Amino acid sequence: MSEIEEFLTQEEEKKIIEAIRVAEKETSGEIRVHIEKDSAKHCLEHAKEIFHLLHMDETEAKNGVLFYVAVNTHQFAIIGDSGIDEKVPDNFWNDVKDTVTGEFSKGNKAGGLILGILEAGQKLKQYFPFQDEDKNELSDDISKS
Repeated sequence: MSEIEEFLTQEEEKKIIEAIRVAEKETSGEIRVHIEKDSAKHCLEHAKEIFHLLHMDETEAKNGVLFYVAVNTHQFAIIGDSGIDEKVPDNFWNDVKDTVTGEFSKGNKAGGLILGILEAGQKLKQYFPFQDEDKNELSDDISKS
């Protein structure tokens, strides 16, 4: 079994996907999780590449959010699209990142992602509230490479 497959159980993945769905009921923002073995590049730089590979920069409101995890190198990043960056303060993701990494340090990988996703949904609703006409523009499934 690979490191990626061992990172989360199937049950934990289902709970994370459900957290994405719950968070997206609060905001028009589109949240995704990507997990990979590792990256030779700087975490944030590589997360931006993954963001584009997943077509997260193609949402109508430019309000995609990526939770990126590199399993072997113990790296984590959160990035938002340009529409988010234009509206939120510079330190907007700091609390969410602290929540996730704090739980990771306790060995609570799934719980950290779930708490972070739900917190992101709550924070984003101030700037991108859910609208009745909102549609789910991106898959809620966890991507892996």
